[in-house]
Amino acid sequence: MAMNVGSASDDDAGGVMVDINTTPLIDVMLVLLIMFIITIPIQTHAVKMNMPVPSKNAPPPKPPEVIRIDVDFDGTIGWNGEIIPDRATLESRLQKVAMEPDQPEVHLRPNKLVTYKVVAMIMASAQRLGVTKIGIVGNEQFL
Repeated sequence: MAMNVGSASDDDAGGVMVDINTTPLIDVMLVLLIMFIITIPIQTHAVKMNMPVPSKNAPPPKPPEVIRIDVDFDGTIGWNGEIIPDRATLESRLQKVAMEPDQPEVHLRPNKLVTYKVVAMIMASAQRLGVTKIGIVGNEQFL
Protein backbone atom coordinates (compact mmCIF):
# COMPACT_ATOMS: atom_id res chain seq x y z
CA MET A 1 0.00 0.00 0.00
CA ALA A 2 1.08 3.49 -0.68
CA MET A 3 0.96 6.34 1.76
CA ASN A 4 0.56 10.01 0.90
CA VAL A 5 3.18 11.82 2.95
CA GLY A 6 2.89 15.14 1.27
CA SER A 7 5.00 17.11 -1.13
CA ALA A 8 7.61 19.76 -0.68
CA SER A 9 5.70 22.36 -2.68
CA ASP A 10 3.85 25.19 -0.93
CA ASP A 11 0.56 24.50 -2.82
CA ASP A 12 -0.23 21.23 -1.09
CA ALA A 13 1.18 22.01 2.32
CA GLY A 14 -1.55 21.88 4.93
CA GLY A 15 -4.23 20.91 2.38
CA VAL A 16 -7.32 18.86 3.25
CA MET A 17 -7.25 15.18 2.32
CA VAL A 18 -10.14 14.54 -0.16
CA ASP A 19 -9.95 10.73 -0.38
CA ILE A 20 -12.88 8.87 1.16
CA ASN A 21 -12.30 5.87 3.38
CA THR A 22 -14.20 3.03 1.65
CA THR A 23 -13.42 0.26 4.13
CA PRO A 24 -16.50 0.87 6.33
CA LEU A 25 -18.72 1.08 3.22
CA ILE A 26 -17.47 -2.30 2.01
CA ASP A 27 -18.12 -3.77 5.47
CA VAL A 28 -21.68 -2.45 5.47
CA MET A 29 -22.24 -3.78 1.95
CA LEU A 30 -21.03 -7.26 2.92
CA VAL A 31 -23.27 -7.34 6.00
CA LEU A 32 -26.28 -6.31 3.90
CA LEU A 33 -25.43 -8.95 1.29
CA ILE A 34 -25.23 -11.67 3.93
CA MET A 35 -28.54 -10.55 5.46
CA PHE A 36 -30.16 -10.56 2.04
CA ILE A 37 -28.94 -14.09 1.31
CA ILE A 38 -30.18 -15.35 4.69
CA THR A 39 -33.66 -13.83 4.35
CA ILE A 40 -34.38 -15.12 0.81
CA PRO A 41 -36.97 -17.90 1.02
CA ILE A 42 -35.79 -21.28 -0.16
CA GLN A 43 -37.08 -21.99 -3.66
CA THR A 44 -38.63 -25.40 -4.14
CA HIS A 45 -38.90 -26.78 -7.64
CA ALA A 46 -41.63 -29.26 -6.84
CA VAL A 47 -45.01 -29.12 -8.51
CA LYS A 48 -47.87 -30.46 -6.42
CA MET A 49 -50.43 -32.33 -8.49
CA ASN A 50 -53.53 -34.28 -7.58
CA MET A 51 -53.17 -37.47 -9.56
CA PRO A 52 -56.12 -39.82 -10.01
CA VAL A 53 -56.01 -42.98 -7.96
CA PRO A 54 -56.16 -46.04 -10.23
CA SER A 55 -59.09 -48.31 -9.57
CA LYS A 56 -58.62 -52.06 -9.56
CA ASN A 57 -61.98 -52.60 -11.29
CA ALA A 58 -61.68 -49.93 -13.99
CA PRO A 59 -61.74 -51.34 -17.53
CA PRO A 60 -59.07 -50.17 -19.92
CA PRO A 61 -60.24 -47.18 -21.94
CA LYS A 62 -61.45 -48.09 -25.39
CA PRO A 63 -59.87 -46.24 -28.30
CA PRO A 64 -62.17 -43.60 -29.75
CA GLU A 65 -64.06 -44.51 -32.89
CA VAL A 66 -62.86 -42.49 -35.87
CA ILE A 67 -64.88 -41.74 -38.98
CA ARG A 68 -62.74 -40.60 -41.90
CA ILE A 69 -64.32 -38.35 -44.53
CA ASP A 70 -62.11 -37.99 -47.60
CA VAL A 71 -62.75 -35.30 -50.19
CA ASP A 72 -61.10 -35.94 -53.55
CA PHE A 73 -59.86 -33.21 -55.92
CA ASP A 74 -63.07 -33.38 -58.02
CA GLY A 75 -65.40 -33.08 -54.99
CA THR A 76 -66.05 -36.82 -54.54
CA ILE A 77 -66.78 -37.56 -50.89
CA GLY A 78 -65.71 -40.78 -49.23
CA TRP A 79 -66.94 -42.15 -45.86
CA ASN A 80 -64.35 -44.56 -44.42
CA GLY A 81 -63.36 -45.52 -47.97
CA GLU A 82 -66.94 -45.82 -49.30
CA ILE A 83 -68.06 -43.29 -51.94
CA ILE A 84 -71.01 -41.12 -50.89
CA PRO A 85 -73.26 -40.51 -53.92
CA ASP A 86 -75.01 -37.31 -52.82
CA ARG A 87 -75.37 -34.70 -50.09
CA ALA A 88 -78.51 -36.29 -48.61
CA THR A 89 -76.66 -39.53 -47.89
CA LEU A 90 -73.84 -37.61 -46.27
CA GLU A 91 -76.26 -35.66 -44.08
CA SER A 92 -78.13 -38.80 -43.03
CA ARG A 93 -74.86 -40.39 -41.91
CA LEU A 94 -73.82 -37.22 -40.09
CA GLN A 95 -77.27 -37.20 -38.42
CA LYS A 96 -76.63 -40.75 -37.12
CA VAL A 97 -73.23 -39.67 -35.77
CA ALA A 98 -74.77 -36.63 -34.03
CA MET A 99 -77.46 -38.76 -32.35
CA GLU A 100 -74.97 -41.09 -30.65
CA PRO A 101 -74.46 -40.31 -26.95
CA ASP A 102 -70.67 -40.67 -27.22
CA GLN A 103 -69.96 -39.19 -30.63
CA PRO A 104 -67.08 -40.66 -32.63
CA GLU A 105 -64.37 -38.38 -33.93
CA VAL A 106 -64.91 -37.20 -37.50
CA HIS A 107 -61.68 -36.60 -39.40
CA LEU A 108 -62.18 -34.53 -42.53
CA ARG A 109 -59.30 -34.98 -44.97
CA PRO A 110 -59.61 -32.71 -48.03
CA ASN A 111 -57.41 -33.06 -51.07
CA LYS A 112 -54.99 -30.25 -51.78
CA LEU A 113 -56.75 -29.38 -55.05
CA VAL A 114 -60.40 -29.49 -53.91
CA THR A 115 -62.38 -26.25 -53.85
CA TYR A 116 -63.15 -24.76 -50.48
CA LYS A 117 -66.88 -24.78 -51.28
CA VAL A 118 -67.10 -28.57 -50.91
CA VAL A 119 -65.18 -28.64 -47.62
CA ALA A 120 -67.22 -25.75 -46.22
CA MET A 121 -70.45 -27.54 -47.19
CA ILE A 122 -69.42 -30.66 -45.25
CA MET A 123 -68.38 -28.67 -42.19
CA ALA A 124 -71.54 -26.54 -42.24
CA SER A 125 -73.72 -29.64 -42.52
CA ALA A 126 -71.89 -31.30 -39.63
CA GLN A 127 -72.26 -28.21 -37.46
CA ARG A 128 -75.93 -27.76 -38.32
CA LEU A 129 -76.69 -31.41 -37.50
CA GLY A 130 -74.87 -31.28 -34.14
CA VAL A 131 -71.57 -33.09 -34.77
CA THR A 132 -69.18 -31.75 -32.14
CA LYS A 133 -66.02 -33.83 -32.60
CA ILE A 134 -64.89 -32.83 -36.08
CA GLY A 135 -61.45 -31.83 -37.24
CA ILE A 136 -59.45 -31.33 -40.42
CA VAL A 137 -56.52 -33.72 -40.75
CA GLY A 138 -53.70 -33.91 -43.29
CA ASN A 139 -52.63 -30.27 -43.03
CA GLU A 140 -49.03 -31.25 -43.79
CA GLN A 141 -49.93 -31.44 -47.50
CA PHE A 142 -50.61 -27.69 -47.54
CA LEU A 143 -47.12 -26.66 -46.38
